[in-house]
Amino acid sequence: MSQQNNKNLGPFSILTSIFFIFGFITCLNDILIPHLKAVFTLNYSQAMLVQFCFFTAYFIVSVPSGYLVEKIKYKGGIIVGLLISGSGCLLFYPAAGLHSYALFLTAFFVLASGITLLQVSANPYVTALGSPESASSRLTLTQGFNSLGTTIAPYFGSLFILSTAIKSASELKLMSASELSLYQAAEAATVQNPYLFLAAVLFFLAAILAVIKLPEIAPHKSPDETSEQGQKLSAWDYPHLVFGALAIFLYVGGEVSIGSFLVSFLGQDNIASLPEHSAGKYVSIYWGGAMVGRFIGAAVMQKLQPSKVLAFNALASVLFIAIAILGEGSLAMWSLLAVGLCNSIMFPTIFSLSIKGLGVHTGQGSGILCAAIVGGAIIPLLQGLLADRSGLQIAFVIPMLCYIYIGIFGWQYFTLVKRSSLSTKTSVE
Repeated sequence: MSQQNNKNLGPFSILTSIFFIFGFITCLNDILIPHLKAVFTLNYSQAMLVQFCFFTAYFIVSVPSGYLVEKIKYKGGIIVGLLISGSGCLLFYPAAGLHSYALFLTAFFVLASGITLLQVSANPYVTALGSPESASSRLTLTQGFNSLGTTIAPYFGSLFILSTAIKSASELKLMSASELSLYQAAEAATVQNPYLFLAAVLFFLAAILAVIKLPEIAPHKSPDETSEQGQKLSAWDYPHLVFGALAIFLYVGGEVSIGSFLVSFLGQDNIASLPEHSAGKYVSIYWGGAMVGRFIGAAVMQKLQPSKVLAFNALASVLFIAIAILGEGSLAMWSLLAVGLCNSIMFPTIFSLSIKGLGVHTGQGSGILCAAIVGGAIIPLLQGLLADRSGLQIAFVIPMLCYIYIGIFGWQYFTLVKRSSLSTKTSVE
């Protein structure tokens, strides 16, 4: 067992760096949205098209990616995903140079398409790269480095993209044609250079993976599958996968909803009355909590059942959100921020539990789970509609309901697995 672990250490380290990179890139959206909003003088709805295009890619590309991975295997899927993501980064150069918001949105879609393929390929590969008992722990550890990327990306993005003050629409009207051209070129460069660097990193990683040898793990060879488990016609025939996909949908939606409304929540008079630039710093605590929790969770789930840890964290999230809804001041503020710590192990744990035992349908199941990430586009919209009607604080009941379902999924997981096993035996008989 020790020799096997040492053999997998190199591939696992490479995969960990990939998780860090696409976490870093994803979180740069939070920096680019206010930048593009100001440069193109957009309203909030137009600016949110960035997230819409990004998350729509998950929905459109995930299932085809699952089928592609079944053809070209995990390593091929990771390499192609890196190449597509790198191409998306390159598109930011002409988008900024031509001052085209439509091309920016196209770049976001292409970039997210590559990241989607990376998720579909890398997540199940990590779960298969070792013993099935420690699959959730391994995926949680790699997701911890993903969270490290999301935690530090806003800082670096602020240094290189938001380093200069964006001029308002009225200020732009007062500029001459030559001044406007120089200003737009300077603003374009703040986006072009970072994304050129990211493209180079992605292409370099793809080249490294192409020449090194990784353990050959076919998508249909799940370590814990039985010969009978390949008899189902589709991944949709596994109840624990179907309910897990809904859990992913609600988890991503709840997590993104809280992060999206944190600045406004902390700015309320009965909470903290923080100005936007100060409230924004606390958002890093929210995402940083998820990072810290993933490293802790990776160790905890070596000893405890992942499904029970998931249920516990979801219940804690429900409690913290309830306090944030009913409370005021620092208590409400820190309770909502604490949800970030609870989020830590949820995505990797739900993912690894949901694809367990899918056998030949593991690639398809991975695609379905990644498609469910579209919850990050829908749940925040629902919370926004409720906030407009009933107020922001009470609107956090939307993510609270999401976590209630996740808790039920974790608690009832083994019941769902038994249903999957019984239906398999019935189909074989």
